Amino acid sequence: MTESELDFAEVRRAFDHAAASYDAHAVLQREVCDRLLERLDFMTLKPTRVLDIGTGTGYGQAHLRSRYAEAECCALDIAPAMLAAARARLPQPTWAQRILQHLTPHPLPLTHMVCADMDRLPLAPSSVNLVWSSLALQWAHDLEATLKGFYRVLAPGGLLIFATFGPDTLKELRAAFSAIDDAPHVNRFIDLHDIGDMLIHAGFASPVMEMEMLTLTYADLKTLMRDLKGIGAHNAATTRRRGLLGKSAWARLEQAYEAHRLEGRLPATFEVIYGHAWAGDKTQRADGRQVIQLKIQKKRAGS
Repeated sequence: MTESELDFAEVRRAFDHAAASYDAHAVLQREVCDRLLERLDFMTLKPTRVLDIGTGTGYGQAHLRSRYAEAECCALDIAPAMLAAARARLPQPTWAQRILQHLTPHPLPLTHMVCADMDRLPLAPSSVNLVWSSLALQWAHDLEATLKGFYRVLAPGGLLIFATFGPDTLKELRAAFSAIDDAPHVNRFIDLHDIGDMLIHAGFASPVMEMEMLTLTYADLKTLMRDLKGIGAHNAATTRRRGLLGKSAWARLEQAYEAHRLEGRLPATFEVIYGHAWAGDKTQRADGRQVIQLKIQKKRAGS
């Protein structure tokens, strides 16, 4: 979620356009995904259904598919071109597997590709056991409402695990842009503690939150901006400045960013937030009301 409202048509367009170039520029995204996957090693979970939120080109989905080979997977993304790339990444079944798929009364686990908004999940309540999301939640329109949606689709005892960006992400770029004008040029990100509070309000039990700073370095500002454009992560605020910067403004932006140069390189800081929480027994509603189950025994006739 950003400080100003996001233009979701622009978000979809940007990620659709970046699908072909994404993997070439997504060094940080793969590193964060790998670190999030490592956290699953400590979770005692054997899900039958896995939901991957913001699957992108499918790097994380491929690993989830391998880790939970018996599970039915759902890869969800807002951009059709990203889903097409994710589908192409999946291994194709052999002819024998295709025949078995049709003949067996218990079909082999599938991966479903779903083009949808994470804010409005088209899934039934309590239908998945694991909700996974690596670097997608920063694009949520209303993060607390989105987390409530995750809680809704998780089965009792299900797990939500995610990575997203915190407020210090791209702080150097934000500071440099402030020398140009007062318009928003870099998305704003939510604090770790606020996300933890939202998880509790959404109904999750005992959320665990972690944070680390990762820094990429660049020879020049153009290379950094090319990386951001290559993954589709440019500013999508509705109040953003339209059009390209003029030569004068670009020169001032480069000069402002030069103040951050260290050991001959320009740093780009990313505050990465990791979190996980359990759905619990789901006997408490999102508004705090407790659900009490009563078992009524009927008397038999003549007793």
